Amino acid sequence: MRSNVIISVGAFNAALAILLGAFAAHSLKHQLDDYHLQIFNTAADFHLIHSIGLILVGLIASHYKQVHYSSVSYLLLIGIILFSGSLYALSITALSVLGMITPIGGISFISGWIVLAIKMITIKPAD
Repeated sequence: MRSNVIISVGAFNAALAILLGAFAAHSLKHQLDDYHLQIFNTAADFHLIHSIGLILVGLIASHYKQVHYSSVSYLLLIGIILFSGSLYALSITALSVLGMITPIGGISFISGWIVLAIKMITIKPAD
């Protein structure tokens, strides 16, 4: 994935996370109990944090062109979909079985950050 695409995907997801957070604050606060609203907010928080992470990965990728960052980008994006997506759905539907998907997304987040750490430690800075 090219660095400009990574940044674009991150920016789109950041906007979506903010939109969903605002939706929760204004529309869902009267629909959900405090427990399920907190789950939704956790999803939005992790969504936004990892969207910013995608933007940063894109910026890093544009600086260190000798290394491909697609794996990091895909892991963070999969994490957003599985972790935040499952929590969004769980909070709205109260289907607790969706909580079984959440840790897979968390592992994807952790893996993405570890892969980035390894890539960064093993490359030479651009001149």
